[in-house]
Amino acid sequence: MKGNKLLQEGELAGASVQGQVGLRPQILVVDEDNDLRKLYAEVLTRSGYCVDAVEDGAVGWKALKASSYCLLITEHDLPVLTGVELVKMVRAARMALPVVMAAERLPTHALARDPSLQLAALLPKPFYISELLETVSTVLRATNSSNEKIIPQPNWLSQPSANGLKLSAP
Repeated sequence: MKGNKLLQEGELAGASVQGQVGLRPQILVVDEDNDLRKLYAEVLTRSGYCVDAVEDGAVGWKALKASSYCLLITEHDLPVLTGVELVKMVRAARMALPVVMAAERLPTHALARDPSLQLAALLPKPFYISELLETVSTVLRATNSSNEKIIPQPNWLSQPSANGLKLSAP
């Protein structure tokens, strides 16, 4: 299943060419919260991206091995494999994939211990939908303009954590 549809539990994304379906970037969203997963997928799809969404890190890893993506957006607190464990697997497999961690509780200790995780961005929850879209756009633009396809690690120590999602700007 490709593009606009959410993946069912255990279902994998279909193959795409160079992480894109047509000219639309292919994004994988991994979040155990069904409502947030659906919201992210809907918002990103309406903004012109092809989105696959799965519920945990293990299913996310299967999707990453089965298809090519331009971007991974993952929560940290996931069943089976955490977001950090998923990113470690991505890096160990030498996948040139930018990763955005959208998390209520950012794993600052794990990030400090392992700078090789090379996160493209952090989105501490709650965040506005506009922040999600701007982050995705910025990361994809930086990735496309970079010869190495590696994005500098953000200053994540300055990012606060909270919970929830804000739907509109103040």
